[in-house]
Amino acid sequence: MDRIALYLSGLPLFFLYLVTAVILLSLFMVCYSRLTPHHEWSLIRQGNVAASVAYGGSILGFVMPLSSIMTHSVSIIDFLLWGLVAFIVQIVTFFVIKGVVRVSGESLSKHITDNHLAYGILVASISIGVGMLNAASMSW
Repeated sequence: MDRIALYLSGLPLFFLYLVTAVILLSLFMVCYSRLTPHHEWSLIRQGNVAASVAYGGSILGFVMPLSSIMTHSVSIIDFLLWGLVAFIVQIVTFFVIKGVVRVSGESLSKHITDNHLAYGILVASISIGVGMLNAASMSW
């Protein structure tokens, strides 16, 4: 019985980290979709695959470092602070991609709005790649 109590003693911290991560993810999703010029949810409801792929890649690009932070953080404050770093890195990633595409005279948001899947895949791939690098950087 003592062994079971010992195993269950970690449940409060499990739920604290899980709920905090879900809140951070929800905040990221809302902020990301509000900061991008195209409206992901409206486009996704219309069946826009490019928007769905780009948005999904950005979400994965945020969740990867978040899971790494969860594994390596020493406290909930540490988790929140590094989560904020991951949040900012992923938002900046979108704007860097947007800027690079703009240099060539194109609009990333227009391509995504027009359902050009290649651009959705590009955003997703870069977002996931940056997320992987971000996660590895946070594994100190």
